Amino acid sequence: MPSLIDSYQDDFQKIIESFKREIASLRTSRASSALVENILVEAYGTKMLLKQLANISVLDGKTIIIEPWDKNNLKHIEKAFQVSDLGLTPIVENDIIRISFPPLNEERRKELIKILHQKAESARIELRRIRDKIREEIFKKEKAKEISEDEKYRLFKELDEKTRKVDQQIKELADKKEQEISQI
Repeated sequence: MPSLIDSYQDDFQKIIESFKREIASLRTSRASSALVENILVEAYGTKMLLKQLANISVLDGKTIIIEPWDKNNLKHIEKAFQVSDLGLTPIVENDIIRISFPPLNEERRKELIKILHQKAESARIELRRIRDKIREEIFKKEKAKEISEDEKYRLFKELDEKTRKVDQQIKELADKKEQEISQI
């Protein structure tokens, strides 16, 4: 029979995956398709992700090339970049859009690191929310005499270890991303 904590394994994994997606959109000193692939573009009468409308490739460490599958969407994609909060200027050339990434200045790096820490804290808050939910469930099971007091403390210890491991993963991901942002 799987442990109570093991039954929440998917929730713990979702926190990590969500955090990875969140920080992938933070700009580093190198261009990455993850920075732009989730930009919402008004196309075909609805909002769609850029990655659903175009091929996105990194030309060099500083330039992203976007090649829409339907050339009629060039203007829509260009407009989406202009209204996004990324501060990037798209350059339309023939049937492609070129986005050049200027080097990050020190002020912008500090701002991105601050945003990174906020995202890490949000992931930790979600982790604590799940931990508290599991603790409540353990208390209820003990009160209903489904588990013994010894079993309750064993589950608490197991839960603390699992929480520490996930928190450590969040910290490692954040530290790695911070190094990427700080790299000149």
